[in-house]
Amino acid sequence: MEDWTGVVMAAGMGTRMRSKTPKIFHKLCGQELVVYPVEALKKAGINRVVVVVSPESVDGARALLGDRVEYVIQRVPLGTGDALLQAAASLDGESEHILAMGFDSPLIQATTLDAMCSLHISTSSHMTILSAQSGSTEGMGRVLRDEAGKVQDIVEAVDLEVDRSPTSEVNAGAYCLNAGWLWKLLPQLQKAQSGEVYLTSLVARAASQKARVEALVVEDPAEVLGINNRAQLATAEAAMRGRINHRWMLDGVTMIDPTSTYLDHSVELGPDTTIYPNTTILGPSKIGADCTLGPNTVIRDSEIGEQCRITASFVTGSIIEGSSEVGPFSHLRPGTHLESNVHIGSFGEIKNSRLGQRAAMGHFGYVGDASIGADVNLGAGMVTCNYDGVNKHRTTVADGAFIGCDTMFVAPVKVGEGAITGAGAVVTKDVPPYRLAVGVPATIK
Repeated sequence: MEDWTGVVMAAGMGTRMRSKTPKIFHKLCGQELVVYPVEALKKAGINRVVVVVSPESVDGARALLGDRVEYVIQRVPLGTGDALLQAAASLDGESEHILAMGFDSPLIQATTLDAMCSLHISTSSHMTILSAQSGSTEGMGRVLRDEAGKVQDIVEAVDLEVDRSPTSEVNAGAYCLNAGWLWKLLPQLQKAQSGEVYLTSLVARAASQKARVEALVVEDPAEVLGINNRAQLATAEAAMRGRINHRWMLDGVTMIDPTSTYLDHSVELGPDTTIYPNTTILGPSKIGADCTLGPNTVIRDSEIGEQCRITASFVTGSIIEGSSEVGPFSHLRPGTHLESNVHIGSFGEIKNSRLGQRAAMGHFGYVGDASIGADVNLGAGMVTCNYDGVNKHRTTVADGAFIGCDTMFVAPVKVGEGAITGAGAVVTKDVPPYRLAVGVPATIK
C-alpha cells in the first residue's frame, strides 16, 4: 500500500511494569513487544514504518529492528498525540494515509489491520478506529457512541467517569487517519488533565466538525488486549500461546495438552511430531518431523532432526541429528552436537562436545569439551576431567572405543580407535588404538 505509512508509538515509560527494562523490550512468547506491531504492519502491506521511541530506548530499538523501520525520538513522554506530532516533520506530505498504533497490543493481526485500512478507504473516513466489545476493560479507553451508533468520543481510562461510559466497547489503540486532515488538526490538540496530549482527542474533534469517524469492531476481544503491567502481560502471553499452538496443530503437530505446551513465537515444528505435557520450546529452535518431545522437557535455541525422542530433559544451544534419543533426566548444554542415532540415557550431561553416529551413553556421566567418535560406548559414571582450575582441555575418543564404567579422562588426552578402558581407570595419557588402559593411574596393556 504505497499511499500508507505506519507509525508505531513506542516512547511510553511503562512505569506500571515496575521494571528497569523499558516496556517495549519486554517479551511475549520470546519476542519483544515492539516487534509485533512492526511485523503486523509489514504483513499488511505497509512498507514504510516509523517507530517513535524515547531517547533511552532508541539504541536498543535500532539493534532490534535495524533498518526495517525509521526512527523518531519523543524526548518528553507527553502522550500519543505528541508522539505522532514528533513524526510530522518527516511524514507531512509524504503519504495520503497514516496507520498509527501503539506497541502494547501485540495480538492485533495483519489481517485486522488490512480490513481496517479497507474500511477507511471504502468509507472515505477522516479517521477509523479499532475497537472490541470486551468483558475485560482494565486500563483501556472506552468508545462512546450517540443514539444513532456513530462514534463520538474515546475516553481514556485515567479520565473515565463511570456514569459517562456504560459501554464495554474498548479502544484498541490503532487508528487509520487521513494525513491532510491529521496534520492540520494534530497541533491544535490540548493537553488533558494528566498533562499528556491524547491522539484519541481527534475523535471528539472530528465529531464536532461532522468529519467521518468509523470503527472496525473485531470479533475476538483477545486480539485487542492491552499490556500495562505484568499481570496483563501474562494474560496476553496465554492468548498468544494459544494462537501459536493452534496454528501448529493445524499444521500436523500433536499436542497431548496444549495448555501445558509452551512455544516461543520463533519456534518451527515438523509434521507428525508429538509434544507431551509440560514441554517448553524457546528461541529460534527447529524441530524435525516425527519427533516425540516430553513430558517435562525444555528445549532452547536448538535444532532437532527427524525422528528424535527427548524425554524429561534440558537441551540448550545444541544440535541433535535424526533418530537420536535423550533422557530421561539428561542435560545437553551449549555447543553439544549429537550425530544421528546417538543414545543418551538417564542423567547424562554433555557440554561443548560432539558425539559421532551411534555413540551411546546409557547412564549417568559427564562429557565436556570432547570429541567422541562413531560407535563409541561410554560406560556409566565416566567423566571428562576437562578443567584444571585455569583452562579447559579437550578429550578425544576415536571410533569404536569402549569406555568402561567410572573411567576418568584427565584432559588433554586422546583414546585411539577400538581402544578399551577398564572400570575405574584414571586415564592421564594417550591410549593407542586397540589397546587396554586399566588402573589408577591407568597403564597400557
